[in-house]
Amino acid sequence: MSTPFKKIGLIGKHGDPVVKETIRRLCAYLKAQDRDVVLEETTSRLLEGEPLPTLPEIDLPSHSDLVIVVGGDGTLLHAARVLAKQNTLLLGINLGRLGFLVDITPDRMESYLDSILDGRYEQETRFLLEVSMGDESSTKQEALAFNDVVLHKWNIARMIEFQTYVDGQLVNDQRSDGLIVSTPTGSTAYALSGGGPLLHPSLNAIVMVPICPHTLSNRPIVIDGDSEIEIRLDKAHAEDVQITCDGQSTLPVMQGEVIRIRKAEHHVRLIHPEGYDYYSILRAKLGWSENPRNNRC
Repeated sequence: MSTPFKKIGLIGKHGDPVVKETIRRLCAYLKAQDRDVVLEETTSRLLEGEPLPTLPEIDLPSHSDLVIVVGGDGTLLHAARVLAKQNTLLLGINLGRLGFLVDITPDRMESYLDSILDGRYEQETRFLLEVSMGDESSTKQEALAFNDVVLHKWNIARMIEFQTYVDGQLVNDQRSDGLIVSTPTGSTAYALSGGGPLLHPSLNAIVMVPICPHTLSNRPIVIDGDSEIEIRLDKAHAEDVQITCDGQSTLPVMQGEVIRIRKAEHHVRLIHPEGYDYYSILRAKLGWSENPRNNRC
């Protein structure tokens, strides 16, 4: 299979000089492979004097067949939200910690890229969530999330009260520290820490995980991925609450507004090395391969 990747965009973790050497190696490798390379403009500042074209991040897809993201999962989450509407293919190189999304390590970067640029790779599509508040007659707020949309308190040390609806039907009245609404991709992130289940990324499903609920029977629930979720806050608590997407972007909540969360129209397209195995990643990242007998004191 011939490779479609002639033009390649590069994004590095913003403000992190640790990625500099990996980006420099990657540029040298891609130029040796006769690929056209364009750097995201903030990333280009890490490589002073490198004679490569630069573009704002939002413009990379129109000049790239593939965008390679160097950093951790957070860097790829950011790129996914910014570029999703342009149907961009993303590949991640892991310089972070866990790396559920960026699954190529720098020490094997060139060997993996040899196969990918030769047309041997796995491709998958994952969905995002869209959160909105308000309407066209007022100040409408919208944002995307690849991992999760989190309703949370921010300036108080007490629980908040809200109602949750799915497709117009009341699910529960809740007193808690908040609610995590997660995609299957995000089920290995904050939702997992909150006691939620792991969802295979191919599932068309959304998980809702309460944060420290007052009622102990209030458990995580998995719903259909095409459902629409509405959250209605107790008026007295609106000013104490924020919405955060992927732990990176925040929306203030205005009193009386209904928070709506649904699957976004656009998807994220990911490239993985040939033989990509999701369960292998879970074993490696979550320590499932460890033998308990080897951990005896």
